[in-house]
Amino acid sequence: MSVRNTPGLVGLLGLAAALLTPPTPAEEPPPTFRAGVADRDVTPPKPTPMWGYGARHDVLSTGVRDRLLARTVVVEAGGKKLAIVGMDLGRGPTPAMTARIREAVAPRGIVAVLLCGSHTHHGPVIELTDEPGRGRGKFDDAVAYARDLPDQLAGAILEADDRLEPVAIRAAAKDLTLNRNRHTKKEPKATDPKLTVIRLDRPDGSPLAAVVHFAAHPVMRAGDDLRFSADYPGALRATVEEGLSAPCVFLQGAGGDMSPNAPAGVEGADAFGRVLGLAALEAAEQARSAEAVRPAIGVAVESHRFDARLDLANPLNRILYGRAFFPELVANVADEFAGGVTPETTTALLGDSLGLVGLPGEPFHRHATRLRERADLPHALVLGYCNGHLLYFPTIEAASEGGYGADPRMSPIALGAGETMLDRALIALYRLRGKFPGESPAPDRPR
Repeated sequence: MSVRNTPGLVGLLGLAAALLTPPTPAEEPPPTFRAGVADRDVTPPKPTPMWGYGARHDVLSTGVRDRLLARTVVVEAGGKKLAIVGMDLGRGPTPAMTARIREAVAPRGIVAVLLCGSHTHHGPVIELTDEPGRGRGKFDDAVAYARDLPDQLAGAILEADDRLEPVAIRAAAKDLTLNRNRHTKKEPKATDPKLTVIRLDRPDGSPLAAVVHFAAHPVMRAGDDLRFSADYPGALRATVEEGLSAPCVFLQGAGGDMSPNAPAGVEGADAFGRVLGLAALEAAEQARSAEAVRPAIGVAVESHRFDARLDLANPLNRILYGRAFFPELVANVADEFAGGVTPETTTALLGDSLGLVGLPGEPFHRHATRLRERADLPHALVLGYCNGHLLYFPTIEAASEGGYGADPRMSPIALGAGETMLDRALIALYRLRGKFPGESPAPDRPR
């Protein structure tokens, strides 16, 4: 019997052929970044000692001028996630806080966190702990705030991670004359004029978020105003958010010797923040046409150890610092200097064009400008007040001049520590780009 006119058999033969034919490989989707954003209000619910001006000593806050915010961006590419948190706090979290936050977010594949204080001098003291002579009994509300803060920050990171969506990342920068060198007596007084804006845009071009980086002390509100405030970064964020209709994260730069330099006719934190915000919107517009960052994340976290120039364990020094600030604060801070100074630096590379270096203290501006000169990247940013606070990191030249922030009283870390940390970060940025043949990439964990 002929089979040519037997549809059932023909169908079976066709099905068999289809099953035996290797499937055509599906086209791989192009790699992309994903990102999510979340906030937490970190304003203390009750009066606490205020951070920043030693002359206040342990006087409690009297209210809220504007709310304090922690805004988080989680960025993912190639299975690696990086969390960037900009906070209206004077410093980065303590080592114990940072460890708790890392532990909470690690199961999500977050390989590094950059927890960056804006350095507002109208935020709360966060160092007090639940021990006699360190906060318990006298500052219980501040102790409770400090105890809860890591959970707040970790919660914001996890919420941002829940909201990941595809984005393209682009950046642009412009030079401004909006900061001044408050330290050196040498003319001309150098500054770091760079304002950088990083855009995270959805596939339709609408902004998911913007990150603004600039170096200048947020000290534009009067020291005797005991109300919590974000200072000029709050007004900067509001201006950018109004212009972009998207959240804005502020990251403080190497501001150890940088103060605001308001233009003529611009007075106060709100007006100055708006001027900076308008400049940031101009840079954000430039970033729209910039080349997108290649979707890849590399991270290196490195621990260091330096001797101290000042012995904070010395009872006499404890007394002197206790009088300058207040004893309970100094008792907690001194622990971070016990047995030497052990800062940890976090270096992140997005693609092969955007480098971020987090330092746990107040680096002088020349550390940042030197890194940019040497890194061979379109954008290399130093983030101060990140994952800790070990006071000032002056350059060697600045330390030779002495003065506030450069002498051992407020810069107890060994001479040259800042240079050493930035050298190591520079090596990491090159290593993460595979620039040292035969070497393994820098690790994604502390070592």
